[in-house]
Amino acid sequence: MLTLLSALKFGSIAATSGTMLLSIAVYASVFGWRYAAGFVALLLVHELGHYMAARRRGLLVGAPVFIPFVGAYIALKEQPHDVETEAYVAIAGPVVGSFGAFAIYALARVQDNDLFLAVAYAGFFLNLFNLLPLSPLDGGRITAILSPRIWLLGAPLMGVAYLLHPSPIFIVIALSAIPKLRQAWHYDPRSPQNLAYFGVPMETRIEYMVLYLALIVVLAAMTWSVHGMLGGIR
Repeated sequence: MLTLLSALKFGSIAATSGTMLLSIAVYASVFGWRYAAGFVALLLVHELGHYMAARRRGLLVGAPVFIPFVGAYIALKEQPHDVETEAYVAIAGPVVGSFGAFAIYALARVQDNDLFLAVAYAGFFLNLFNLLPLSPLDGGRITAILSPRIWLLGAPLMGVAYLLHPSPIFIVIALSAIPKLRQAWHYDPRSPQNLAYFGVPMETRIEYMVLYLALIVVLAAMTWSVHGMLGGIR
């Protein structure tokens, strides 16, 4: 039994390490290895936020796995039992990821390092983008604590993001969001199943929304500010 558990743990570590190295190699071919290593490190910090939050709530969760030009994810081996747990796990990624981006930003300013500044910008933008209120993004899982119907607002926002910065990843996310959008369209807040899963105190909803909106404001401000700094460098 111990041998099996050791093998499973080794397999998880190998999957994380292997996909990290693959992502760094792919990004390095476009952006250089220093930027690639920094960007993937911030992805790891973001995912570790989710991982630690899931473990803290007693959920079985897999180690982070990286997919080049898509990002990274952790696989929940059991689903949250209520929307508050889902929101808790979801918001931990952007919170911890933002601290990681701020750490790189501080290092960039202290050392006057343009590379670190570019990595910090990627971190701020990554965590801000993930807060779009559309499941399966973190923002969709957080805002579900108010109502899944908010996902219907996230769909046009995703469309605007695609028009501003055309990227295949937006199409992939939009396609994966279709089942959730159907769920939001047919959502009945009075059904026993939804009352059991989405029924949380109003105080809890307000706490999550205050933190969610504060994250958006801070990350938007930092993304805009650092983008301006990088523009001045160019």
